[in-house]
Amino acid sequence: MAQPAAIVAYRIVGDAIPAPLTSTSGDAARGRAIVTSRQVGLCLLCHSGPFPEEHLQGTIGTSLAGAGARWSEGQLRLRVVDSRRVNPASPMPSYHRIDGLSAVAAAYRGKPVLDAQQVEDVVALLRTLR
Repeated sequence: MAQPAAIVAYRIVGDAIPAPLTSTSGDAARGRAIVTSRQVGLCLLCHSGPFPEEHLQGTIGTSLAGAGARWSEGQLRLRVVDSRRVNPASPMPSYHRIDGLSAVAAAYRGKPVLDAQQVEDVVALLRTLR
């Protein structure tokens, strides 16, 4: 039986997590697969972006188009890890945090939505969206 992914320790500086969560660089192609997946990231439920092959993109969240020009790598990382650290009213889930969450289905308690490498992959993709 696979163990749940562990939360990797990180340090927030201002509105960013400047250091990568892994020693392996993020991969933008894997990040794109996560962002466009209707089973893993579910990002397009709320966000739209430059993914013309994907239909029914969201309108609740900020467009991902231009994300790499609007925010630094560290700012993107914090927004993926725990967007509520930037905006406490954000409806975006915390993708790499498990403590202090109240509205989590029992099957998902104690497990991050994305592991550290997946966070880095999503950040790598977002950096390319200029």
